[in-house]
Amino acid sequence: MAPIKTCVLGVGLGGLTFHIPFVLALPHLFKLHAVMERNPAGPGGKLQARFGEEAAKGVIIHRTIDDVLADPEVELVVISTPSETHYELAKKCLQAGKHVLVDKPVTAHFSQAQELGELAKSKNVVLYPFQNRRWDSDFLALRKLLDLPADHPKSLGTLYEFESRFDRFRTELKGTWKDLPLEANGLTYDLAAHTIDQVLVLFGRPAKITAMIENIRGLGSKEVDDCFTIFLHYPPRKAAAGVQPQSFTAILRGHILSVRSPQVRYVVRGTHGTFLKYGVDVQEDQLKVIPSPAAIAQNEQYGVEPEDIWGTVESLDADGKVVKSTWPSSERGSYISLFENVAAVIRDGAEQAVKWEQSAEVIELIELAYQSAREERTLVVPPRS
Repeated sequence: MAPIKTCVLGVGLGGLTFHIPFVLALPHLFKLHAVMERNPAGPGGKLQARFGEEAAKGVIIHRTIDDVLADPEVELVVISTPSETHYELAKKCLQAGKHVLVDKPVTAHFSQAQELGELAKSKNVVLYPFQNRRWDSDFLALRKLLDLPADHPKSLGTLYEFESRFDRFRTELKGTWKDLPLEANGLTYDLAAHTIDQVLVLFGRPAKITAMIENIRGLGSKEVDDCFTIFLHYPPRKAAAGVQPQSFTAILRGHILSVRSPQVRYVVRGTHGTFLKYGVDVQEDQLKVIPSPAAIAQNEQYGVEPEDIWGTVESLDADGKVVKSTWPSSERGSYISLFENVAAVIRDGAEQAVKWEQSAEVIELIELAYQSAREERTLVVPPRS
């Protein structure tokens, strides 16, 4: 299989941290043919400044999207630009017959995501949403826990509440495009795009949604939120035995003024136990400092979560006593798996591990969350069309 000639749009944090390292780390699957950088400071631009002359050797620097589209060598375009540009750039690339990988949030509006999906089908090209946190080490561990049979001693029993958080403490604006009142900006689009996706993977589409979204610090534009709490309401989950909960709620939170380290990541409550997890997947921090993309495969500690932030399970023993034990994040985080799947879809026609319709549904729920917050009421989530 010939490597897929790839162009990465954007060489900021997203491009240099989450995309280019994996394209370079998989030379049998991808060739970094080009990047788009409007004003490179020197030869090789930001790519060379980050990964060195050898990594940038032979890589074309396109200044505009028109240059990218006019390049017949480009097969796959990776969009890692400011969120408001995702829809227009993806549309142009699809119209030009390019495969497209789009960072989250894939669009600002559900209707835009639907339109892009139909366009990709009409052009017979791959449109792939970048939902890398499906391969977080702790999320992989959580899925194993929730798959335990009901009679397992560490089973949580029948779930009635699931909480997923991305909190941080920051008292100042970042001073980037993310602070500006542009479409698809704000913490909800930025981080709920991950947490909603994970909940949909675990539990499917909710019946109702209630949200509180605000700019709690009062910094910058009030239209750019920095704090969200979203309740996704589900029908009760059927109990195999014992207590039958009357509801199931997924609670998604992102707070900008949370003073704690490590931050709470998951709290999952069931009739037989509770799962508690602190700290986030280590891959982002590792990717920011790796000396070379080769370290992704060569460093045995890449993606390995420290034991001191493994989750804990408190469950009932046979005598009804609460027993506390560790639930290890034993599987390494593996963002590289997403890129391997992208290549398999493009070259072999494999099934997408992350389907476009799923990320479109994430945008639909984000829009409903904003509506709920504005109107201060719970909304019914319409059935899938």
